[in-house]
Amino acid sequence: MVRMNIERVVIFGSTGTTGLCATHAAVKKGLNVRAFVRDPNKLPDNLRDSVEVVKGDVLLYNDVLNAIRNTSAVVVALGTRDDLSPTKDLSEGLKNIIKAMKELGVDIISVCLSAFLFHDANSDKVPPRFRDVTADHRRMYEVLKESGLKYIAIFSPHIADNPGSDYDVAHDKYLGRVVSKHDLGKFLIDSLSKPEHYGKVCGIISKEM
Repeated sequence: MVRMNIERVVIFGSTGTTGLCATHAAVKKGLNVRAFVRDPNKLPDNLRDSVEVVKGDVLLYNDVLNAIRNTSAVVVALGTRDDLSPTKDLSEGLKNIIKAMKELGVDIISVCLSAFLFHDANSDKVPPRFRDVTADHRRMYEVLKESGLKYIAIFSPHIADNPGSDYDVAHDKYLGRVVSKHDLGKFLIDSLSKPEHYGKVCGIISKEM
């Protein structure tokens, strides 16, 4: 299968746990990287010199449009950090991203979502404290499915701080409980150029954990 030539990516959520790892992976891969941030001070100094920093709010459409302009692909690693209260910010932000992509003719996007989406919304396997955030992840996935874009929906299990090793990926399959943040960030970047993952739900797990 022909690999896509990705030259410039924009990463939303680039200062979060997974987003930082995706940003590092994109820089290491030699891509031109645009980091979309609300607070540029949260981007480490060693990355700030290697990427184009764009300050903005994912809930403001013009900010998102300007960030995606002249890019080849989009990475979404939006999160709420430790705030598990009800929200629609993630799905509303993704709506802005998808709208801007269509306006600008950019059609490749990888998105980090939750492995809880492998289960029914009312399943006992979704702990009560995670249900509100998972509900917005579910809204994100529905928006993604209806987008018509070449999307990669990565249903991530628990994201650990362990060093990266190697990872396994399978479509429509829950593989296990833990993935290294480094492996997850790398796959968010690597999957962009692999058409076999387009339009797919990807389960992921680190091999050495």
